[in-house]
Amino acid sequence: MATMNKIRLKIDGKDVEVLEGTTLAAAIYQAGGTTFHHSVSGQPRGPLCGMGICFDCRVTLNGTPHVRSCMNLCREGMEVTTR
Repeated sequence: MATMNKIRLKIDGKDVEVLEGTTLAAAIYQAGGTTFHHSVSGQPRGPLCGMGICFDCRVTLNGTPHVRSCMNLCREGMEVTTR
């Protein structure tokens, strides 16, 4: 049976360790996050559809804004910002 490796990344400056193959959205929830970004009217937003259609799970990934966290897998050393 294959073993799952753990990888490390930063979410809002916090070191987080997750299993390889974890989506960014799942890692953010695991780290205690519930708000991924805010709408133009200031309302907190988070994953809704989980399949990349709603865009409510957008985060900044390694300096690139508006990345859909439900569609991207965690990789070692990533830096994610939800604010």
